[in-house]
Amino acid sequence: MTMNVEPNRSFDLRAYLSIRRARIDATLESYLALEEPRALYEAMRYSLLAGGKRLRPILCLAACELAGARAEIALPTACAIEMIHTMSLIHDDLPAMDDGDYRRGRLTNHKMHGEALAILAGDSLLAHSFELIARRTVGVPAQRTLAVIAELGRAAGPRGLAGGQVEDLAHEGKYGVGVDVLEDIHTRKTGALLEAAVLSGAILGGADALTTARLRRYAQRLGLAFQIVDDILDLTSTCEAVGKNVGKDASARKATYPSVLGLAESRRHVEMLIEHAMSDLACFGDRATPLVALAASLAQSL
Repeated sequence: MTMNVEPNRSFDLRAYLSIRRARIDATLESYLALEEPRALYEAMRYSLLAGGKRLRPILCLAACELAGARAEIALPTACAIEMIHTMSLIHDDLPAMDDGDYRRGRLTNHKMHGEALAILAGDSLLAHSFELIARRTVGVPAQRTLAVIAELGRAAGPRGLAGGQVEDLAHEGKYGVGVDVLEDIHTRKTGALLEAAVLSGAILGGADALTTARLRRYAQRLGLAFQIVDDILDLTSTCEAVGKNVGKDASARKATYPSVLGLAESRRHVEMLIEHAMSDLACFGDRATPLVALAASLAQSL
């Protein structure tokens, strides 16, 4: 991949991600202690603390720092975003949705705890996420916290991932799905929460309108690229490598970029999106190094 905007070669992305993941994992553990009803909390913790890339909370913290604030003030929101994301995975794996057996290298929540508890665990993580932001966010004007809550509510609801899931199910098994429809599904189902993660960090950090606009464009492009990469890996990778079932998109005749455009064109589309996403942040210089490096690593994963 030839890029007009090159990531900082001296930046150790692996170390950066490792440190941030460890901080997020420890904070998530502290935010969700075992309480009663124990079975429900065990189901919530089972999926939330199962590991994962923690990409969305890391993006939130990085955007907060780019805006000029300490990452610490965005930590409750970052963890809340991971709770919302985990809810979406639990529900996405249910038999009525994508009927997955494995997630993050272990049995899916409903396979381990049953469908009823899996549904309730997802519902509880969603509700708990908003309480977490409201109660734990400190050192930030209340108006910014309210703006973040509104942003995440939009991303999780009918205009975001829930609506995207409905459209995804509606087009399952259908032929002739166009790229415009496919992009709308991906933008809502996957991109909305990733975009909200970046914007939430920017809002909490006090970013101005121009910075917020640039970060929004970056996040939108990154979110779409992320889902296309996921579609590609579903065809080309293994369950052991990605930690979940692969090949299910093709067997369910899901609308994906590879099924519509083919693998080669899908890869080119990812490269274009990443190139533009990195260009969106070029004006921020070293402040954008983690976000630029994260985008570059996504393209390199192919």
